Order: sequence, then C-alpha cells, then structure tokens
Amino acid sequence: MHRYLLPFFLFSIIMGCQKENQEANNNTITEQTILNTAYGTDAQQKMDIYLPAGRTAAATKVILLIHGGAWSSGDKADFTPFVDTLKRRLPDYAIVNMNYRLATATANLFPAQENDVKAAFDFIVSKSADYRISGKIVLLGASAGGHLALLQAYKNISPVKAKAIVDFFGPTDMTAMHNNPVNPLLVPVIETLLVGTPATNPAMYQQSSPINFVSIESPPTIILQGGLDPLVPVSQSTSLVTKLQTKGVISQYVFYPAEGHGWTGANLTHSFNAIQAFLNANVN
Repeated sequence: MHRYLLPFFLFSIIMGCQKENQEANNNTITEQTILNTAYGTDAQQKMDIYLPAGRTAAATKVILLIHGGAWSSGDKADFTPFVDTLKRRLPDYAIVNMNYRLATATANLFPAQENDVKAAFDFIVSKSADYRISGKIVLLGASAGGHLALLQAYKNISPVKAKAIVDFFGPTDMTAMHNNPVNPLLVPVIETLLVGTPATNPAMYQQSSPINFVSIESPPTIILQGGLDPLVPVSQSTSLVTKLQTKGVISQYVFYPAEGHGWTGANLTHSFNAIQAFLNANVN
C-alpha cells in the first residue's frame, strides 16, 4: 500500500509547489500602462492600454472605451479622466481606451468607424496571451461611441463576442435619427456620414442601426439616458430596451429625467454604481 501512496504524495507536493509558484508569479506582475498602441496603419487607429497588477489570462476581463463626437470629432482623451475611477471600481479589469478614424466631408465615411472598433476588438483578442488578459471584453461607449459599441456587440459577433455593453445615450436607429431629429443640425451630419438619406441609401441606414441586429444571443446591455438630451431622442434608448426585452436579453435602463447629453455629480456617481453592479452580476 505504501509504495502506491508515495507517488501520490509526491505528485501532490509537486502540484502544490507549481500552484504556489504560479501565484507568486502573478503577484509579481505589475501594473502597466501602454499609450498610443497602434491597432491599424492609420495615425488615428491608436489605443491606450491599462493593465492591472496581478493579471491573469483566466481572470482579468477587459473594458473597451469608445468616445463620442458625432463620428467626426472627439478623442480618447475624453475618457481619460474616468480611467482611475474604473480602475478603482473594476480592479479585475484591464482598460482599453481607443481612438478611431473620424469622418470628414470626403474621407473616413461609414463604416470606417464600425470597422475600426472591430479591428480594435480583434486586436485585443489577438494580444490576450501577451497582455495576460482574458477574452472577456465589455464595450462602453458614449453618444456616437455608444452607437459603435452596440453595433459591434450585436452585429460583429464572430469569432468572439462582447460579454456586455454599457451604452450612454447611443443612437440605435439611424433612420429614426434622420427622420425624427431632436436637433435638425444633425441631419446633414448623418447624411454625410451615411452617404445619403434613408430613401437614397436604405441599405447603409439598415446596416448602421444596432437595433436591427438584436437577437436572443445579444449580450447583457445597460443603457443610460438623459430625459432632456438635445441630440439623441429618448425614444432611441426606449426602442432598444423594448427590442431587448422582446428578445429576452438581459438589460437595464437607467433614466435621468432632468439630464441632457451627459451629466456630472451625484447622477454620474449613480451611473457608475449601476454600471459596476450590472457588470458584477452579468460578466463572469
């Protein structure tokens, strides 16, 4: 009997030592910040990467931040002030803050922005082993960035799909955005971006509308919307909520009746509380 037990004990000791060494190695992995990493060949295709200490490919999730700016302005620097907040609230996440090609009157028209988000997403997946992070990616976007986050998560689901979406007042139905604008000044912006109107280029409006790609397999989605938003109608968010509910997708709608296109103070703290709870409950 003893000659059978000895190999078992030796095996147990070896495995225990390997586990202790692995834990020690993880503890020596320090926090790392990598700024302006290229995920494409264009000068605008850059991302800032914030890797937490002690990260592992098994446990460290990723949150990808996508800025707004009507698809034609804005910068990843818009989200930089919130990186420390996200680090504190989501310590088991790596944070990636991306830029994408901005549309002009003649260049980088849609779907350049959609393609860039997909390229950035795929880049993160391809580098997961190098960065010691998992393939569990959450998308967080505001305004146009919310639109792009939703489109990536609902439409571009292969080979890896997002685990959850945080949508701050992102447009969801581009035809409705064009035909029923809160601000008429957005109409020519949309027509330039999508190269025409819903009547002259219906396929582009259909393909650029996240609501058209919601399915029973869509990832959990939390939507945050201001009731006095001067750019994105409340109906853009409520229509998406209804579609998600119809498909049985996990969702949460956080509505601030007196807020506009973004907010600060107590309501922003409330938003972060809601986001943190939602991700903790739905991303494992």
